[in-house]
Amino acid sequence: MAQFLAPYTAQSYAALRIVAGFLFLTHGSQKLFSFPVAAMEGIPAFVQYGAGGIEFIGGVLIMIGLFTRWSAFICSGTMAAAYWMAHGLNALFPMQNGGELAVLYCFMFLFIAANGSGTWSVDAMRSSSE
Repeated sequence: MAQFLAPYTAQSYAALRIVAGFLFLTHGSQKLFSFPVAAMEGIPAFVQYGAGGIEFIGGVLIMIGLFTRWSAFICSGTMAAAYWMAHGLNALFPMQNGGELAVLYCFMFLFIAANGSGTWSVDAMRSSSE
């Protein structure tokens, strides 16, 4: 079908990992540093600093491709917990309860955890130098 993209599988996967990590770290930087936009008011400290720290550090590690499998696995679990804490008890479907982004991050990070860092990553550079 779309065979013209087949030679770019490794590069497109790396782009997905890099962009997902970058977007995720911005959620953490919002909670920790009120950057690029101010943090939400009234969120519990364990969410602001616990989840914010995981989002920021995990996002950086996924983006650069360092300890990618473990980082993505932890971030996936964080998003699963976030979904059930903030969205899942409000309505059945993510479209109804506003949890689409949490579900998407959860399964995208699970996919990255299963597939590893791939090309354009610190993990790949470290393994090639050994």
